[in-house]
Amino acid sequence: MSVDPVWTRLVRFVAPDGRILCGQPSDPEVDVGLAVAAQQPVSVRVLDGASALDNSSFTGEVTTIQKLLSPLAASEVGTIRAIGLNYTDHAAELKMTIPTIPEVFMKPSTCLQDPTASVKIPKSAGDAVDAEVELAIVIGKDCKDVDEASALDYVLGYTVANDITCRDVQSRTSQWGFSKGFDGFCPLGPALVSAKVLPDLSVLKLKTVLDGKVLQDGKSADMIFSIPKIISHLSQVRCNTTKTQAVDSHLLVGLDVAQRYGDPHRNAFGYWTQPQAPCLSQGWL
Repeated sequence: MSVDPVWTRLVRFVAPDGRILCGQPSDPEVDVGLAVAAQQPVSVRVLDGASALDNSSFTGEVTTIQKLLSPLAASEVGTIRAIGLNYTDHAAELKMTIPTIPEVFMKPSTCLQDPTASVKIPKSAGDAVDAEVELAIVIGKDCKDVDEASALDYVLGYTVANDITCRDVQSRTSQWGFSKGFDGFCPLGPALVSAKVLPDLSVLKLKTVLDGKVLQDGKSADMIFSIPKIISHLSQVRCNTTKTQAVDSHLLVGLDVAQRYGDPHRNAFGYWTQPQAPCLSQGWL
């Protein structure tokens, strides 16, 4: 595994012949998620590795995306470590105290979902299901007890995720894992962007768009805890990228954007009251 991959933007997908491949979009400007959702052909330069965690080279083959998959497979992610309440506005929205250390919670690998796939809301989830855009970090090598100054040296790349939560379930317990851990409650992607092409993380902007409506809009510069701080904090336990274990090769860093725009599908508390179409991530990620 390398933190200096040959690719700058990786997608994992099913090709027209049924093969599951990794590659880089031929067009550096194409918005992969929106193009696939619009059923537009997306040309991809194929890599010889089967995973974003492999040391891969381009094969010379070019094909198209039949089905877009999450950048990492569930089998590569033992547990997703996530940081909650990482924005002052979101903590205020939930009427919770601003944390003094990163608020860590877990989501199981079964939460992973393809970026443009529908999310099924189970009956046991209640009627207050919420979606939040997140900045996701993929660690490219074993990371243990690292300091903040060197933390970014362990990052393979960045993508976006949708942290789906059953808020009414969450409100009945002090632990968050169950309310955030339903199958498919973490759509990921569409693309994994190499850390080498994102030297300034403060300029990242993320938004949630549903049926053409902007529900969330925020930027990484507004985080309470910086990305190096979070990586350093989590590395006290260990961030292991061994593919046989794949424990926490994928870390979610919360971009909990509190500014929410009006949406007719939400109830008085601002939460989904029925299953919705996927929220597509717009932009290079």
